[in-house]
Amino acid sequence: MITLPSTTGDRLIESRHFARAKPKRSQERGVALLMVLGALTIATVMLTEFQDTVSAELGSSVSARDQVKAEYAARSAVNLTRLLLAAEPSISAVLSPLTGGAQIPVWEYTDVILGPFNDSIGGEVFQGMSGMNLAEGRNLGMEGAGFTLVVVDEDSKINLNLAARADTFSVKREEEQIASLISGIQYNEFFEEAEDENGTLLDRRTVCSAIVDWVDPNIDKSACDPTNITASSVTPPEDSYYQLLDRPYSRKNAAFDSLEELRLVQGVSDEFWRRFIHPDPDDEKSRIVTVWGSGKVNVNSANPMTLLALVCQQVDPETPLCIDPVMQQKYLMTSQMFAGAMAGLPIFSSPDQFVQAIKGQGMFGQMLQSVGIEPVKPRSDDQLKKAVTVESKVFSVFATGSVQSGKLETRSTIHAVVDMRGAPPPGSAETLTKLEQLRSQEVDRAQIQGVDLPAEMEEGGLASFLMPKPGGTILYYRVD
Repeated sequence: MITLPSTTGDRLIESRHFARAKPKRSQERGVALLMVLGALTIATVMLTEFQDTVSAELGSSVSARDQVKAEYAARSAVNLTRLLLAAEPSISAVLSPLTGGAQIPVWEYTDVILGPFNDSIGGEVFQGMSGMNLAEGRNLGMEGAGFTLVVVDEDSKINLNLAARADTFSVKREEEQIASLISGIQYNEFFEEAEDENGTLLDRRTVCSAIVDWVDPNIDKSACDPTNITASSVTPPEDSYYQLLDRPYSRKNAAFDSLEELRLVQGVSDEFWRRFIHPDPDDEKSRIVTVWGSGKVNVNSANPMTLLALVCQQVDPETPLCIDPVMQQKYLMTSQMFAGAMAGLPIFSSPDQFVQAIKGQGMFGQMLQSVGIEPVKPRSDDQLKKAVTVESKVFSVFATGSVQSGKLETRSTIHAVVDMRGAPPPGSAETLTKLEQLRSQEVDRAQIQGVDLPAEMEEGGLASFLMPKPGGTILYYRVD
């Protein structure tokens, strides 16, 4: 047995102890690395979350900012359009030697005329059309925003609110207009299959009566039979269709407030809407009916379909033009061609000229005869003249403001209905005088513009609001 010196043994023990301790220090360094990696991971997650939060808040702020800018761009477009409509009488007066005193449809060129107040593209279009140089103009155009405009003449549509006036003549006229609009034999198949929510088949008279009964203030069922002059004396009570629905509601018995309200009426389905209310949802001018017009149809701006319905309500129901789809198509095409040839100028200078044209007289009447459309004879020339006009006073303004931020475009659309009836010329002495009289209480309020105002009405309050403004009166206002 060999005995090692104690010193040597101690060294061996220390060496073995060191060998065992060395892996322990390596493990400690591995734990530190894991802690660092874990801290970096947590910091990365926190920074990513913070970045996402900041980006979302920034995007939301930019979107809110652009939404406000877009809405005010649309508001500016509406107000500029009101100014142009207010100036229309002056423009028409200047061009009266060319038009025979008829109204000039300036609203058809609103987007071009207001180009200098729009974005750079609008300004370029205006310069190209007018030849004017806008370089020296001041405070023109919009920075970082723009707008598009569509102005719809509501007086060129069939008014579904006539029956709200409650007089026999207005109710009868609305019945005639609706019945004429849906009377074409090309719609027979539709009405043979049309059903309401309860599965009841809907014929023409049922739908016509439902629309009139929704508007008229009485509780009597509308006959909606223009061919029967005694039908108005038969007054059964209105049916209870709306009370039998799964979610019942009451018939309004008052005027429509908006076009969308029509969808509440029995028989006004999506298909009915497409055929008789708004054939092309992307074209606001394709709409056939209105709930805002003054009541008479402007024969210079109405679309051919509306004019055809207007004529057929005043003639013998068996008139070929009103029952022959081929002849109707000829009429529609000829009307469009003639309007295009007039290059925006009004076709008729008076209601009498329109009546004479459908009877085969004048340039338009002769053109209709040349394509095989025989003249028609109204039951009453006077009644037809009362139903038409050559002047428009109520307009829908569809203004869309837009703001471009990088690849993101923000839009805001305003639909405003403006009534220009009774609107005095902008800046006229007459307007300023009446405003001053109202302010100083020098005249009886009931004498101003024929408005019967309460005696207790405070100065500068509702009285001033009720006075006609140069920019017209807002009848409807919606922001989308």
